Amino acid sequence: MNSERFAAIVDRYPRLRIGIVGDFFLDRYLEIDPAKTETSIETGLPAYNVVRVRSQPGAAGTILNNLVALGIGTIHAVGFCGDDGEGYELRRELAARPGVDLTHFQTTPERRTPVYCKPLVCEKGAPPRELNRLDSKNWTPTPPDLQRDLAARVRELAPSVDVLLLMDQVDLPETGVVTQSVANAALAALRRNGKLLVLADSRRGLAEYPPVGFKMNAAELSRMSAAVSEDIGSVMKETADVAGRNGQPVFVTLAERGIIGAAPGLPSEHVPAHPVRGPIDIVGAGDSVTANLAAALAAGANVREAMELAMAASSLVIHQLGTTGTASVSTIAGLLGMS
Repeated sequence: MNSERFAAIVDRYPRLRIGIVGDFFLDRYLEIDPAKTETSIETGLPAYNVVRVRSQPGAAGTILNNLVALGIGTIHAVGFCGDDGEGYELRRELAARPGVDLTHFQTTPERRTPVYCKPLVCEKGAPPRELNRLDSKNWTPTPPDLQRDLAARVRELAPSVDVLLLMDQVDLPETGVVTQSVANAALAALRRNGKLLVLADSRRGLAEYPPVGFKMNAAELSRMSAAVSEDIGSVMKETADVAGRNGQPVFVTLAERGIIGAAPGLPSEHVPAHPVRGPIDIVGAGDSVTANLAAALAAGANVREAMELAMAASSLVIHQLGTTGTASVSTIAGLLGMS
């Protein structure tokens, strides 16, 4: 990709409209100063002192953060939070980000706000060290009325956006935002408008998903097809096969080996990852890939161009320690030598 092509793609970002349908978590970071550790009188155990608390949207919110960093014109959040303090905090953080529309983001007393609470030991001169994470999630099925409402919101929003991203972050099916009825609503929107890009990503894998665009990792692809090995050639063949069956683009991340992608009817392509330049933290790398693939494709990039931008973004993100980072157009340009 040359600088003229790069500019042609990213110059369209401010005009894009992207809907994120998914599980918005609150990422809460607790920064611990080990020098202030005390011994609890009650238990005799070490008591850590938190000297700073910071919060930001996580899970589907991490994709949103990356789209904000790219300067996407309008980002519609479709999902829910609980009627609790964490929900207030999450809504506040979402609303503070430019271009974010919360018309279709609900507060409901029927669910709790999902939270990733991340204690970090912060010592001067050393990278932050994360302790055991404390998660809060919903473990019961999403109420039927809420499922129907979310599906209706997808149908309402779809005609006015360039992309629908489905971000399924929950461990048990039907307990989050992207239930079967919501995924089917996205598929119906795609069938009504062939120009709409629908790209799905699920931590449980996409084997049960309808035929939309897929973004997954190699392990998830292997669970879909027992014939796939770790060999890049095997992954490339199966990626093209899935894209052909779905009639939509498919992307498979390979960690340090990069990414493979295919459009329907075309051979797969492989883009290597960038070399590591120091200590890394891989949290959020996959979400940065999803955001950049979606933005680039919606802006007219081909599969290879979109993957080149996504690999640059993920390289920038993994070198941001102690946070779930993002990559901007200017930092991506710098890494690719486009500035």
